[in-house]
Amino acid sequence: MDEKMEKFLKAALVRAARTIAQTAIATIGMASMLSDVNWTLVLSSSCLAGILSVLTSVVTGLPEVPEDE
Repeated sequence: MDEKMEKFLKAALVRAARTIAQTAIATIGMASMLSDVNWTLVLSSSCLAGILSVLTSVVTGLPEVPEDE
């Protein structure tokens, strides 16, 4: 794997991890008590957000990884 692809994958995965964490926090925050959290919804929403983040990175590119390098 070349260096540019490695940088892109690392940056895309970091973005996806942040997106997953933000989505999980937001979804958990909707419950009034921790026992009321719908963990299936948290997991599925967070995974979908991570997948969409990676796909968006593939389509639009990442500012952290300039295309002219």
